[in-house]
Amino acid sequence: MPVIGITGSNGKTVVKEWLYQILSPDRTITRSPRSYNSQIGVPLSVWLMNEHTELGIFEAGISEMGEMEALRPIIQPTIGILTNIGGAHQENFSSVQDKCMEKLQLFKDCDVIVYNGDNELITSCVTKSLFTAREIAWSTKDSERPLFIEKILKDDTGTTIKYRYLGFFKEYRIPFIDDASIENSLNCLAVALYLMVPPETIAERMLHLEPIAMRLEVKEGKNDCVLINDSYNSDLASLDIALDFMSRRSDDKGKKRTLILSDMLETGQSSKLLYRQVAELVHSRGVEKIIGVGEEIRTAAARFEIEKYFFRTTEELLESDLLAGLRNEVILVKGSRAFHFDRISDRLELKVHETILEINLNALVDNLNYYRSKLKPETKMVCMVKASAYGAGSYEIAKTLQDHRVDYLAVAVADEGSDLRKAGITCSIMIMNPELTAFKTMFDYKLEPEVYSFHLLNELIKAAEKEGVTKFPHSY
Repeated sequence: MPVIGITGSNGKTVVKEWLYQILSPDRTITRSPRSYNSQIGVPLSVWLMNEHTELGIFEAGISEMGEMEALRPIIQPTIGILTNIGGAHQENFSSVQDKCMEKLQLFKDCDVIVYNGDNELITSCVTKSLFTAREIAWSTKDSERPLFIEKILKDDTGTTIKYRYLGFFKEYRIPFIDDASIENSLNCLAVALYLMVPPETIAERMLHLEPIAMRLEVKEGKNDCVLINDSYNSDLASLDIALDFMSRRSDDKGKKRTLILSDMLETGQSSKLLYRQVAELVHSRGVEKIIGVGEEIRTAAARFEIEKYFFRTTEELLESDLLAGLRNEVILVKGSRAFHFDRISDRLELKVHETILEINLNALVDNLNYYRSKLKPETKMVCMVKASAYGAGSYEIAKTLQDHRVDYLAVAVADEGSDLRKAGITCSIMIMNPELTAFKTMFDYKLEPEVYSFHLLNELIKAAEKEGVTKFPHSY
């Protein structure tokens, strides 16, 4: 029975889930649940296999030397995929090369190994490993590779990839344009071709790949609070993203910005340097209160020149009265998984109804691209985000639509448009109900009124002349 083992710094879960989407119509597959790739998670995942399993797909993650040697006999992969090598969990390795060599231990007994042949580090480490396995090292540069990527063509709705494999020329399309998704799809392509899935079938299934859900969640909290839950992991890069997300929520203006943050584990940095950077980031993003959990961040308490509270453990925080006293605040919960911050989120979340509405931004993008596919390329699209995107959150929806290059956003009144501008939205914004008293706001924020009468047009011209505005809204 074929077993696919996936390791690397990023992309493991995406590749696993996409392979499942591509291969599951033809096979009964057992795969790792979520991101179960640790020393405990891997055995629990493999344990799910039964007499009906025809293919296994399992992730393997490591944080120090020697761990992969323990995981290899558990997974026993016949097909190996190395996604990439980055800086995560670097503190326990003397070099990136050492980490790469350790990850490659998973593939000692594989029949075939899939990797990016353009990555010099990975290629060098594979060569040093002296594997007897067949290699499918896909490449965008070396036409002698067995899987050569001839062209990658991006447009507004997705990416078309043209390739040559064992002498035949084919292509497929994915509904994504980011480089990470393209690389993940190429790893999936190599495995599917090796398993002799017809190229036409691959192309059909690639076109309908579904994105993996985002981890940032916005929920209604108790005592008029807003809760942003990002307790999956904690590092500087993800903290910056989450703080930026919090700072741009125009709907939460007037609420105190509060950060609940755990120790950052496995960063490879000294605590002194790390928490100096954390403090600088917290101050620059306008956080007004910090609640720290963990011995290391507690030791660095003096670096935070804002309202602050520190606890040794999550349990100590939960036993205090601090959480119950949070009122009218937007609260970012950001912690490493070891601290179990899901317990904090549960304590803070307002649970009024058994039924809740969740807005899936990935599904929103999927719908956008579907409608766009039905239009001529020159046809422009306007997306309504008035009334706080009908309760879904103006900024989050607007940012997602802007990132996917809609031509216009439309709001009801000028104040809604100015709020989006202040929150960082830069694309064209149409005002559906322009009020005569709001022309100055529209000029200041480059908002485009819908002019539906000659009276409104005349008043707009007068106001523009008064303010010295010409060629509105494109330049003045």
